[in-house]
Amino acid sequence: MNTHTSAPEHRAPWNRGKLIGQKAPLRISEIWAIRVRLEIYGRRRDLALFNLAIDSKLRGCDLVQLRVQDICHGNHVASRATVMQQKTKHPVQFELTAGTRNSLVEWISSAGLKHNDYLFPSRIGDSPHISTRQYARIVHQWFDEIGLDPTAYSTHTLRRTKPTLIYRRTKNLRAVQLLLGHTRLESTVRYLGIEVDDALEMAEQTDA
Repeated sequence: MNTHTSAPEHRAPWNRGKLIGQKAPLRISEIWAIRVRLEIYGRRRDLALFNLAIDSKLRGCDLVQLRVQDICHGNHVASRATVMQQKTKHPVQFELTAGTRNSLVEWISSAGLKHNDYLFPSRIGDSPHISTRQYARIVHQWFDEIGLDPTAYSTHTLRRTKPTLIYRRTKNLRAVQLLLGHTRLESTVRYLGIEVDDALEMAEQTDA
C-alpha cells in the first residue's frame, strides 16, 4: 500500500510583484512632463483629457461620459462645472483652469464636436465614448512615456493628484472632501492616506 502523500502545492501569492494599495499621486514635475510631451506632439485629445482629469478630480466612469454641454456655456468653456456622480448620486463641482479651458477649446474645435456630443468619442467599436478600459490604457501610456512604472499608478492617480496637492498646501481637509464629492470625512482621510503622509513629514523634520 502506498502511504506516500504528496507535499501540499504552494501557490504564488496573487499579489507577488504587484503594488497594492492607493496609487501615488503625480508630482508637479511629472504633471508638466506629461503635459509638455502631449503639447509638443500635438495630441489634442490626450492633452484635453489629461488636463480635465486633473482639474475635475472625477472618477473614470464619470469623466468618460462627459458631454460638451457639461463644461460649456454657449460657445465658451466654463470656469466651473457641476456633474452628478454615478457612484454616490451626488453632484460635485469642479473648476477648469485657463490651461485646461484652452486645451478643451482646441480639442472641441479640431474634432468638430457639437453641444450634445461626448467630449471624448470612441474611435473603436460602437461605443459613443471611450470606455473606462480605453481610458486606463491611455493613462498608462502617458505614465510609460515619461518613465513611470505603470503598475504604481492608475487612473485614480489623476483623481488624487490635485486634492493631494491642495491638502499639502492648505491642510484643509473639509475643502478636499467637498472637491472629491465624498459624503464622509473619514473617506477623504483614507483616500489621501493623510495619517501616513503627515507622520512621514513630521519624521523628516525631526533631527534624531
